[in-house]
Amino acid sequence: MIRLRRLSQDPILLPKAENEWERAAVFNAAAIYDNGLFHLIYRASNIGPHPRYGEYVSRLGYAVSYDGINFMRLDKPIMTNDTEQELRGVEDPRIVKIDGIYYMMYIAYGGRYEGDFRICLATSTNLIKWEKKGIVLDETNKDASLFPEKIDGRFVMLHRRYPDIWIAFSDDLQTWYGHTPIMKPIPGNWDSVKVGIAGPPVKVKDGWLLIYHAADENSVYRLGAALLDLSDPTKVLARQKEPILEPELEWERNGYVPNVVFSCGNAVKDDTIYVYYGGADTVMGVAVLEMKDIVF
Repeated sequence: MIRLRRLSQDPILLPKAENEWERAAVFNAAAIYDNGLFHLIYRASNIGPHPRYGEYVSRLGYAVSYDGINFMRLDKPIMTNDTEQELRGVEDPRIVKIDGIYYMMYIAYGGRYEGDFRICLATSTNLIKWEKKGIVLDETNKDASLFPEKIDGRFVMLHRRYPDIWIAFSDDLQTWYGHTPIMKPIPGNWDSVKVGIAGPPVKVKDGWLLIYHAADENSVYRLGAALLDLSDPTKVLARQKEPILEPELEWERNGYVPNVVFSCGNAVKDDTIYVYYGGADTVMGVAVLEMKDIVF
């Protein structure tokens, strides 16, 4: 059975009280291992990131590490809410690198009406300066990422039309077609209410490893694992019945949004996958999975 192994019993990233934009919460980070370093682009909030705490605003910060556990970070955000669609913030980034370009999908949260959130795209050559490309799908949608390489010459995106995980294809990153649901909640199981991707899929020996999050009837968020076909990722080859990570530590069970482990990013170094996750929408943790242990 696949299980993630925590590298630290303590959070690896905490809010900074002296920085207004990240004084309350740091969580849900995109991640990539590149040029010998671990890079995180994390979501940060000025107050608790839930309506019960008020009109919070999310921004994106940058952190870097040699070992994947101890991070240095910039004091100022690398992306802020500077469009009307982003009125209440930029959230939950996911990053891939294709042909020397970093592509980041993130959520622009307007907060002006129910369902006012959209998938957006930005690109970069250095992970610090980003060029916003605008809305990808003009519909209520989230939990989106590109695959880390083209398949049959096409860009491939995973997204979430509630409550399922969907896939779509594009030739130019502007027009998306072939929208197909590939994973649905399983009634009576830990992933019974809604499912969405965690980080981008990881290419492994037998297919694309997809780590996903799911919620049950009690709004407990856990992580699970599935395997997609390498050449036709609309096909789910396997899906583990048990979760690979669930809220167990105090900071995963208690925070602004209790009982949540939620990932937006993984970094692959050698044969180890580092999975970065938010604990209770408040702090960041990291757990690992060895390639040799991926058996469905």
